[in-house]
Amino acid sequence: MRLPIPQAVRFARMAGSSLARPDAAGWVTDFLNAAYYARPEAERDVADLRLAYGVVTTRWHQLGRRLRLPDALAFHRAYGVDRFLRSPRLHLTREQLLHGAAHLVGHDFAAAWADPARRGWGIAFHTPEERAAYVPEQRLRDAALGPLTPPTSPDELRHWSTYRPVPLPSVAATLPVLSDPSRWPDFGCAGGRFTPLRSGGLAGQTFEIEVVAHPAPRTPVFTRGYVTATALHEDRAAIGAVLDRAAAGLGEPALPPGSEPRLLLELTTHAGHFLGPAVSRLVVWEDERGAFIRDIGEWDPLPAHLAVPFRLAGREAQVAFWGGGAPQDSMLHQLANAA
Repeated sequence: MRLPIPQAVRFARMAGSSLARPDAAGWVTDFLNAAYYARPEAERDVADLRLAYGVVTTRWHQLGRRLRLPDALAFHRAYGVDRFLRSPRLHLTREQLLHGAAHLVGHDFAAAWADPARRGWGIAFHTPEERAAYVPEQRLRDAALGPLTPPTSPDELRHWSTYRPVPLPSVAATLPVLSDPSRWPDFGCAGGRFTPLRSGGLAGQTFEIEVVAHPAPRTPVFTRGYVTATALHEDRAAIGAVLDRAAAGLGEPALPPGSEPRLLLELTTHAGHFLGPAVSRLVVWEDERGAFIRDIGEWDPLPAHLAVPFRLAGREAQVAFWGGGAPQDSMLHQLANAA
């Protein structure tokens, strides 16, 4: 008989990423620090953080396995001179990130990273053909993907929350970008990023979420969770039925009066997620002011091992990630920029 894994143990296993083994966590974190988190706030650019992630992810793709402690040597050879001899604060500029990547993963990295035909899933491919041949399921080999965990507590005990609407350039510009899972790493922010793990489109897609916590200044700690797109609605009647239920949970209308909903994406957690059993619903709509997106969250009461970190930092990070803070901390603001 297979015994169930306790929630706290499964949560602990979520540290790190499917890109890197635990023994590589230190040097990968140090590399991302040099590119973004350890820089003075005025010098940070979240596009540089996505670039640094891109270097790491492209190297993972080239090696065909998770990064390990000895792989730090190749990164040191590529970046050591710029970082330790030319940067008094051990930071890496965008130009240095691209220069090092040319030596680490190939001399055409900069051109490939800038070319949508050769960039996808957070990877810079040498050719469009290599991009087309990529199989996202490779990351499932090292993913800690448990069973789906939708909320199961009685409705009156569930937590509901929504966040500040984020303006979009237009629905027409946003929906093609949002509907292409290979583009989701392009929305990565300082608070984390979504990476798709399956071939195909948005319906039924599974994402690994790499989330960043900050127990102390400039000391990011990375953990991960998994969600699957369990519903995708474009029919206004179907969206309206979901929003009516959300309004009952929120105690207020889910969208402003006069809104015309255009898309609703439901993301359901897997076991070990940092929010426990939960559903997140991204809603795109139009009203007289323009186009907007917001998240509506629903989750079970948090167990003790999740409730304490959520009170200390998780709630604030969640609000920022879904648009209630600075744009660099919000995936939805980065989506708007990409669109």
